[in-house]
Amino acid sequence: MGKSAAAALYQCSECGWRSMKWAGRCGECQGWGTVAAARVPAIARAGLRSSARAGPAAFPGSAAAISIADVDASSAAARPTGLDELDRVLGGGLVPGAVVLLAGEPGVGKSTLLLEAGALAAGAGPVLYVTGEESAAQVRLRADRIGAVSPLLFLAAETDLSAVLSHVDAVRPGLLIVDSVQTITAADVDGAPGGVTQIREVTAALMAVAKQQTLTIVLVGHVTKDGSIAGPRALEHLVDVVLHFEGDRHSQLRTVRALKNRFGPTDEIGCFELGEHGLSGLPDPSGLFLSQLSEPVPGTCVTVTMEGRRPLVAEVQTLVCASTAELARRVTSGLDASRVGMILAVLQRRAGVPIGRQDVYAATVGGVRLTEPSVDLAVALAVASATSDLSVPPQLVAIGEVGLAGEIRRVPGIQRRLAEAERMGFRSAIVPPGALTATGDGAGSGRPASGLLRNVREAEDIRDAIAAALGK
Repeated sequence: MGKSAAAALYQCSECGWRSMKWAGRCGECQGWGTVAAARVPAIARAGLRSSARAGPAAFPGSAAAISIADVDASSAAARPTGLDELDRVLGGGLVPGAVVLLAGEPGVGKSTLLLEAGALAAGAGPVLYVTGEESAAQVRLRADRIGAVSPLLFLAAETDLSAVLSHVDAVRPGLLIVDSVQTITAADVDGAPGGVTQIREVTAALMAVAKQQTLTIVLVGHVTKDGSIAGPRALEHLVDVVLHFEGDRHSQLRTVRALKNRFGPTDEIGCFELGEHGLSGLPDPSGLFLSQLSEPVPGTCVTVTMEGRRPLVAEVQTLVCASTAELARRVTSGLDASRVGMILAVLQRRAGVPIGRQDVYAATVGGVRLTEPSVDLAVALAVASATSDLSVPPQLVAIGEVGLAGEIRRVPGIQRRLAEAERMGFRSAIVPPGALTATGDGAGSGRPASGLLRNVREAEDIRDAIAAALGK
């Protein structure tokens, strides 16, 4: 193969899969006609050839390997951002040299969140905010509205990678915010802005700067219509932290979840309230997920879910009515549709609840999304309540996972869940068998757990749970 052929590279325009020879079908995403010729930049080819000849010593700044016991980890300690809810998700704050990807739907408040975080972080040193979607004047107007103006917060409206790196060299910030990575382009790389090749090369260049200068970088990413992060899948593998900022645009509640975190937990959730003056943290959001009904209504049930180490009291509402179509409808909001379908099948087969020809609507209160298996029992009791037109006691919480055999399975953290339910004023609970004795609190069926929570009932299966909540 000649030099020109060796320099050629074929790449998929959909997923970024690369090959040294052309193929009609992508070997990664199996797409037809998506593989086209792409050329490696001359700088990259020269670097690859020189590194292959010289070995590891050719890389500048390389050092001999040392014992892990002699590595100083103090420089990688997390630094708080000033937003407690964001620090909770990050595991304490931003780590120097880390690259964070924040993704979310348009208009959810990503830029507002990062502008507030940048203004707070500017109190400890310079912060550079690069905007590729708005002008500096537009960002300043938002900063005035939310009170995020700081003399050490620098703005730059750029879309060229080399210009962004020049601003980094001039400002020498401790935090770089790029809004968004899909708008930044590299001049020596082929492809349209936001394409697979451009996103990969821009992210790789920014990561190299972050590691060399111990610079924390936060990238804003777009999402597709199905909610996944736009761009190549390799983008999530390159960065250190992947955060997802979500929320209903008709609601003021916003949540931040960590999908990947090399420096902290991935099961924490941060709650914010979006107002006209920006985002404010919600350290105690449980009350937002409960309805304010004066009288009990059939089809509702309260549960306690765990988001990381934080218990949240949330309410599930269901509506069951006769179907007017040939096929009964199953509509969910804030719940896993496949899991709700499984619970409906268990209710019909194991508990004799007649659901076959009924339309079933299930939703959560307050726009929260509940995906933990401990919500199963509350969904089952809410559907049984709506079907029988009997109300669940208003001061009762249901916690447990429902199996296909109709059994109620144990879930972790029962003691913390019940303590949160007691704090919110609930008096009774239905839990899986043996869950309380496993935590060492000694509370069994019908025995008081503590204080206000006077009646804790253990249910073996779904029939026992329905009898305990609605009566036989």
